[in-house]
Amino acid sequence: MNALSRRRLLGAAGTVATMMTFAPEAWAQGKDRLVIGMSLEPPVLDPTRNAAAAIREVTCPSIFESLGRIDRNGAIGPGLAESWSISEDGKEYLFKLRRGVKFHDGESLDASVVKFSLDRLFAADSTNPAKSLYTDIDKVEAVDPSTVKVTLKSPNSFLLYSLSLGDAGIMHPKTAPTNDKNPIGTGPFVFKERKEGDSITLAKSPTWRDPGSIKLNTVIFKIVKDPSAQVSALLAGDVDAFPGFQAPELVDRLRKDPRFVVVVGTTEGEVLLATNNGKKPFDNPKVRQAIAHAINRDELISAESGFGVPIGSHFAPHNKAYIDLTKTYPLDIPKAKTLLAEAGYPNGFEASLKLPPVGYAQRAGEVIASQLGKIGIKIAISQLQWPQWLSEVFKERNYDLTIVAHTEANDLDRYARDGYYWAYNSPEFKAKWREVVAATDFAKRDELLKDCQRIIARDAVNGFLFQLAKIGVWRKDLVGMWENSPTPQVDLTGVYWKA
Repeated sequence: MNALSRRRLLGAAGTVATMMTFAPEAWAQGKDRLVIGMSLEPPVLDPTRNAAAAIREVTCPSIFESLGRIDRNGAIGPGLAESWSISEDGKEYLFKLRRGVKFHDGESLDASVVKFSLDRLFAADSTNPAKSLYTDIDKVEAVDPSTVKVTLKSPNSFLLYSLSLGDAGIMHPKTAPTNDKNPIGTGPFVFKERKEGDSITLAKSPTWRDPGSIKLNTVIFKIVKDPSAQVSALLAGDVDAFPGFQAPELVDRLRKDPRFVVVVGTTEGEVLLATNNGKKPFDNPKVRQAIAHAINRDELISAESGFGVPIGSHFAPHNKAYIDLTKTYPLDIPKAKTLLAEAGYPNGFEASLKLPPVGYAQRAGEVIASQLGKIGIKIAISQLQWPQWLSEVFKERNYDLTIVAHTEANDLDRYARDGYYWAYNSPEFKAKWREVVAATDFAKRDELLKDCQRIIARDAVNGFLFQLAKIGVWRKDLVGMWENSPTPQVDLTGVYWKA
């Protein structure tokens, strides 16, 4: 972001009355009501149909629950399964289901419903974006109404985590076909209304098994895409909280306002200069290495007002298996130019950079275009709306470069997926990832994860930029919001207003 853009943004944020027009009554009223601001609108409301993190933020675990539940520290605890056991060979999982659980329409949860949901994950015709996480499953059996057995083809040390994700949300056969628009789950909140482009409203579920733990009667997810408008919405009292605040340059201003708290935590979001390895000239490793040598991470983090941690591979710095690979391709403009010449592009080339509508991508896009320009790569920036990005970039792979944060934990498996949007195909990485998944000794698994990090860093699959910080801003009398984001969800079960 250039200086002029910053001044305009700061000036706009200071003029609350002229930035946005809200209804005469404030959205955020009452101690049983919460308005949460979001930058991106979910394309659908079924996390098994689309990879967008915004779907999970709204629906998981508020509407849809999984067998396990990921807590604020990233630990896995009971979800719809109250307990489980694992065979010694790591190939059989026995899940004991909670009894008496009801879906929002009154249907009961039992083992047959869970079997239906899990079978959908790995079926040959499955369209679940995370299907590859579940292909080690051989079969699912309903042992009795409250017991489910999952048998694997081979051990998978990530299975419990994967079955705790929104991608494995448990859905009833009757309502699964329409959950994209009318989601019906077992969670503590019921879907009430969606206003396209504006808001999604949830209400406390009358069938929730622990009603005393839910203090909020109404939750409204309000879509506020523009970063400066997010500030305006907070200052005007129209939004109570932004769990993922998108204007880091305005954080200091909000810190000085006694009405709010600013909480900076970690995310699992690796911000990448995602690269189409299947398209010329990016199929040439020397071109990707040249790009890696041209990246100045300090400038990129400066554009984030200092929020972010540099990364040299696709792995979170707070993970105990992390290794610092930022020096694999140190900033070296002459070396980058030499590599481009060796690849057959002594004068550089033109490329497109398609950006999704999120603040970090917009800011990093300007910086990356400038940095790559120094080695002769002329970047044309295209601005895409989120559905466009998901269609053109993620699904159709119609792109050269893009910038996006991959926000799920344990997501190195993407580099082993056939047909993934980076078009990276490395037999070496795939073999190493199979070792990771099969490892039952977690110390050994950590060493294998380090090997995986080294392979993709060496291959310069993507430009590895920085780990996205979680900047949360909310009213000071709001309690229970997550500081960190171990998985992309907004868990409201422990959220309440101080009396």
